[in-house]
Amino acid sequence: MVPTALGRKLGRDHHPHAFTVWLAGGGIKPGLTYGATDDLGYNIVENPVDVYDLQATALHCLGFDHERLTYTYQGRQFRLTDVHGRVVQDLLA
Repeated sequence: MVPTALGRKLGRDHHPHAFTVWLAGGGIKPGLTYGATDDLGYNIVENPVDVYDLQATALHCLGFDHERLTYTYQGRQFRLTDVHGRVVQDLLA
């Protein structure tokens, strides 16, 4: 049962502001739960991490600097983390 129903044309029908990811190895701190949502799992109430932060942290664990890793598309340099992203140091061993 979901706390609200948004309807498919408005996006996800559950947990629109929060997601769960399981990380292991590669320099990630073991046995850590990071962040929290409210009782309904709807809003983030502690340690928000956006997708750019997750990508920056994963690239860091792979040995890449997310601010220097670029690719060319239509003649312009782009970053996977765009102009956002920070390495979440609390997740690192």
